[in-house]
Amino acid sequence: MQPPAPSPLRGVPSPLRATIADVAREAGVHASTVSRALNPATRGMVTEAVAQRVTEVADRLGWRPSAVAAGLRTRKSRTIGILVPDLINPIFPPILHAVETVLATQGYVTLVANTDNDAARESLLIERMATHLVDGLILASAAAGTDALSLCARFGIPAVLINRRMPEGAGCAAVSAVTNDDIHGIGLAVDHLVALGHRRIAHLAGPQGVSTARDRRTGFLDRMRHHGLEPAEITTAAAYTREAGRAAMAALLQGPAGTGPSGNEPGCTAVAVANDMLCLGVYDAMEAAGRRVAADISVTGFNDMPFVDRIHPALTTIRIQHDAMGRQAACILLAEMAEPGLARQSIRLVPELVVRASTAPPAKAP
Repeated sequence: MQPPAPSPLRGVPSPLRATIADVAREAGVHASTVSRALNPATRGMVTEAVAQRVTEVADRLGWRPSAVAAGLRTRKSRTIGILVPDLINPIFPPILHAVETVLATQGYVTLVANTDNDAARESLLIERMATHLVDGLILASAAAGTDALSLCARFGIPAVLINRRMPEGAGCAAVSAVTNDDIHGIGLAVDHLVALGHRRIAHLAGPQGVSTARDRRTGFLDRMRHHGLEPAEITTAAAYTREAGRAAMAALLQGPAGTGPSGNEPGCTAVAVANDMLCLGVYDAMEAAGRRVAADISVTGFNDMPFVDRIHPALTTIRIQHDAMGRQAACILLAEMAEPGLARQSIRLVPELVVRASTAPPAKAP
């Protein structure tokens, strides 16, 4: 038997990633022997001397197993996809951090993608992630008209909704969801404003088709009725953005809720806003109209996103459980990937009111 030909790699670092073939040439064995020696499950099929030589060569050449190749064999990639509707929104980083913390302890990495609230882009991203063999998906982007759940079912990808849920009858029973109790949360804001003495309270709602906007609008109306009050006005923002909040608040200030029923008396004295990002635009519109937050119109937000305690005046808002939401969603997904037959869960976390300087008793009419 002729000894193996000298390898051109011997002693010369390669700028390219080493392959099993490179390791086999360098160690003087067949590629299948390398595979057996470097796989803990099959290492016993080769002698210890050969296994040791192969391991030393692999370390010297910097060979690492290919996750793609392993995934093609096992249909597992140890990767979880996460879709968010808007990466700019500060609400998502603390949630994603909690998700990744849990998944990392189980050896998973995450791929985060931004749908930009575009259903077509969301579908494309799910299809691309399916081709990369993600083991599961966490969806923070669910909205009316989405094909996300049907696509996950078609590709056989376990999925969990987070922060948003699907409308009743839209496949929501087939997927677990971890969200906040948005109805209760906006009710806390209404109770706070009523306790301060406000009676003419408006609501700046989030975009249609999104569960957080739908539930918070429902909760606002329910709680106003509980107090025997009618809304001063309800206006809807086109998106959960500062710009949309500015436009919606400007329209509200130009209508009856801004000037009062007769145009000669104070309009709404408070506005319960569906989202903290919208509140940034509300502040802008009020400043442009010469209205003062709290002194003229009290403002409440929702989410307690980072830094709203640093704007002026600091925002009274509803604090959601960012960390708990991320952790529970990750734990549920891991459990359902391990046991696909598990019953699906619908968890609503309880939010809390955080009172700051953007709310005050209504100013007395002149």
